[in-house]
Amino acid sequence: MDIEFFLKGLLVGIIVSAPMGPIGVICVQKTVNKGHFLGFLSGLGAATADTFYAILAAFGVTFITNFLSKNQVLFQVIGIMVLIFMGFRMIFNNPIKQYRYHRSSGKKKGALKDYISVFFLTISNPLTIIFFGAAFTMMGLLTEVDSQRNNLLLVAGIFAGASFWWFMLTYVVNIFRKRFRLRNIFIMNRISGIIIIILSIAAVVNFFLL
Repeated sequence: MDIEFFLKGLLVGIIVSAPMGPIGVICVQKTVNKGHFLGFLSGLGAATADTFYAILAAFGVTFITNFLSKNQVLFQVIGIMVLIFMGFRMIFNNPIKQYRYHRSSGKKKGALKDYISVFFLTISNPLTIIFFGAAFTMMGLLTEVDSQRNNLLLVAGIFAGASFWWFMLTYVVNIFRKRFRLRNIFIMNRISGIIIIILSIAAVVNFFLL
């Protein structure tokens, strides 16, 4: 049944998004600082990047895949450097001033910026395409005769699953955010920044060990 491909894609999308890495920490931090809408929009940037890699894996766009594979070291180094920068920025920025500015200026001003920044951070890890290729092979999702239609349903399911995960995560965080005082937001920012720096350093260590 065609719906099976969508449902399996839904599951893959959730599995890809669920690990609480640097992107998850960033989305949580943005939700705490700016509210559910902008936190979810940041997560949607990650979901879009994951879907891009899912499309490459599902439809076998080999020339792009080869380019990403050959330059994966460069992409990873850039991604790690940006994450470390964002980590320090979270630690030293004044979230109270940012919070008050956000409330007075409205949501639309930073929406596109948040979406694009998380999109490019997520897409800076081309190893994601290897995960999708392995997941599709393991689940037998690329062997059907009517591959084009099934692959479209698969990709749609992945985007829906990833989007659902980010919506639920930011929704739950936003519930607790309402109980935060401005001082709690300041502490949360510092903790988020430290976690991102630690994860980035771990990525650097892992990069040199491989």
